[in-house]
Amino acid sequence: MKDVIDVMQLQREKSRQVPAMDYTETENNFIAVRFIFECGIKLDAQPLTIATAAVLYHRFFKETDSTGYDSYLIAATALYLAGKVKDDPLKIRDVINVTHNTLHRASAPLELGDEYWNMRDAIVQAELLIMRMLKFEVTIVHPHKYQLHYLKSLEGWFSKEEWNKIPLAKASFAFLQDFHFDASILDYSPQHVAVACINLALQCYGVQVPYTDEGDGGVAWYSVFTDDLQKDKLWEIMEKIMEVYDKEKDEK
Repeated sequence: MKDVIDVMQLQREKSRQVPAMDYTETENNFIAVRFIFECGIKLDAQPLTIATAAVLYHRFFKETDSTGYDSYLIAATALYLAGKVKDDPLKIRDVINVTHNTLHRASAPLELGDEYWNMRDAIVQAELLIMRMLKFEVTIVHPHKYQLHYLKSLEGWFSKEEWNKIPLAKASFAFLQDFHFDASILDYSPQHVAVACINLALQCYGVQVPYTDEGDGGVAWYSVFTDDLQKDKLWEIMEKIMEVYDKEKDEK
């Protein structure tokens, strides 16, 4: 499929354009995940590594009271741990310097002094804490691979001219990336999330998938990929994705 694989790079370019934010002014889970994405991009982490970090962060705070921990420390640690989980190793010194500089804009890299070693020890201890809280279950099945498969299959249903006119892959993966900002991504199966992101893109561009009938009693395009996704559940997930953008506006 044209540009489907390269869409991950498009996500990187889009994220690099996000204006700098002063994280010291606000601390909540939404902002902390934005912090993960910004630091992950600066560290040149793979998109799936960053997505894994966001999921680990959400899973940790689902198990505990968010007021009892430094969200930016947990975010930095989730990113470091995600690098190990996805075999995309991030050096702890790089993680420390990037996260510190992102929290304290224009600051110089930390010298090998007390502050550096204290932060290093904090990340190491937080990593053990996250692992224990998650019962050492840190393997994550992401929607990305399902979305790539579904998009590749959908391409054959469209004419080449019509497919190339619609930035379906780019929009779908942008929705998927942004959904990681909300903890509700944990509530749905990766297959259903993948379908919801594609369907939201289709709705945004007003596109009807050929050979399908979206009306009552008709055959939905996604029925060939998953047979347990009801229309109400699909729209519920789509609404959750759209709510992320309302939260983003509230944080500006």
